[in-house]
Amino acid sequence: MTCTNQQVKKLMKNEKLYTQEIAAAKAGMHEQTARKYLRLRKLPEELKKPHKWKTREDVFSETWEEIETYLSSSPGLQAKTMFTYLQNKHPGKFSNGQLRTLQRRFQSWKAIKGKSQEVMFRQIHIPGVQSQSDCTEMDNLQITIDGIHFKHLLFHFMLTYSRWEDVSICYEESFASLSEGYERAVWKLGAVASEHRTDNLSAATKKAGGSREFTERWQKLMDYYDVKPSRNNPGESHENGSIEKSHDLFKTAVDQQLMLRGSRNFISLADYEEFLETVLASRNCTRKVALAGEMDKLKDLPNGKWSSPKIVPVRVSPSSTVQIEKVAYSVPSRLINLVLMAHIYYDKICLFYGQTCLQEMLKSQNKVAIDYRHIIDKLIRKPGAFANYQYKEALFPRLCFRKAYDELINYSKARGHKYYLEILQLAKMHGEQQVAAGIALLQENKTIPLPEEVKKLLDLPIKTPEVKVTQPVLKTYDQLLIYAQKMEVAND
Repeated sequence: MTCTNQQVKKLMKNEKLYTQEIAAAKAGMHEQTARKYLRLRKLPEELKKPHKWKTREDVFSETWEEIETYLSSSPGLQAKTMFTYLQNKHPGKFSNGQLRTLQRRFQSWKAIKGKSQEVMFRQIHIPGVQSQSDCTEMDNLQITIDGIHFKHLLFHFMLTYSRWEDVSICYEESFASLSEGYERAVWKLGAVASEHRTDNLSAATKKAGGSREFTERWQKLMDYYDVKPSRNNPGESHENGSIEKSHDLFKTAVDQQLMLRGSRNFISLADYEEFLETVLASRNCTRKVALAGEMDKLKDLPNGKWSSPKIVPVRVSPSSTVQIEKVAYSVPSRLINLVLMAHIYYDKICLFYGQTCLQEMLKSQNKVAIDYRHIIDKLIRKPGAFANYQYKEALFPRLCFRKAYDELINYSKARGHKYYLEILQLAKMHGEQQVAAGIALLQENKTIPLPEEVKKLLDLPIKTPEVKVTQPVLKTYDQLLIYAQKMEVAND
């Protein structure tokens, strides 16, 4: 018969007052059993032997070697991720109830062979009071777009209470990235917290004596949304701890999904953005209850966005251009004499006719932004107008086009302009990169890049040029320095 700790404690108490037989009876055990516990002076739980035998068949015995290989190469891999992978690879072999078994195996492996973990110091968060944001590097995830390494950051926003979050791709910690990311997040959320905390990045703060204060632009943005800006003390990033920890968790989630995806390459930026939205939706889905309780405590949004565009009317001139903020932009000639509405953002301009967006373009830092595709068909009918065209220099999209023009003028002063315009028309019809490759090949072979010669090369595959950088010989610079010193002495 199995005895409990309580029975043995009662036995040891009564054996001081009664005989063993009576003490055993009062404790509810056999006298022989009582003698054993009185002799050993140990409780039943102390006499239990460690459980070393298996009570069930190990369902992961055949796949554990593969699992351990994954764990060794990617210690951050989670059991749920691996279990989904195993179910897809071995249909019908693993039931959902066996996930817990794998989680225990993972936990055991990590306890013995895993890395040490970070310690979290939990804070008290009040619903609706604070949101936090920061930018985080994504380079260590080795993401590529169309085979090219995609160097970027993520602007990361979250509510500290419900932990609802949003991310947007950016390339630097600039004010534009910060303001655009914040606005995207709060309009996606549909409300704002009464306080927003950042670290001391220069996009939001500036030096003020021995401390830092908020920049005028960031303060205006916060005032617009009726939000109090706050920041952590310099060098104390843990004061922004919620978002800092959330960086790690979000990037871990992204990394896990990339492991399952089997590739870190994306066809396009839009494909990568769609992938991030999927990860966000999965994480935010678990926070719906907490978010529902927080929404009533959040503030309402203003009527419009702070970054809403400046809208101005512009008339298309007879030269098929519009003047916007003292910069000339070209538009298709069909729009000549029409009045368009220019929606001017901080980085781009959208031209509308009625409710239809006809053209979107980046804001130019130059005084001229002419796209040859808009005017080449008309200009080729009047080739004589090209020689003294006001925006002539804007019609050389690449250096090889400029060189081709000079060669054609030297070849024929009378028809050189027309030849070049025909090349530009080929670029519009067949692609600028393809035409540029043909021009470069002709120039390499010392051949005049006449339109008919360029046209023959349009079907050839584009070759990526090999760039070789030779290591400079430092002795050459030493000799140059010695020579300069000698010349200085001679001049004295």
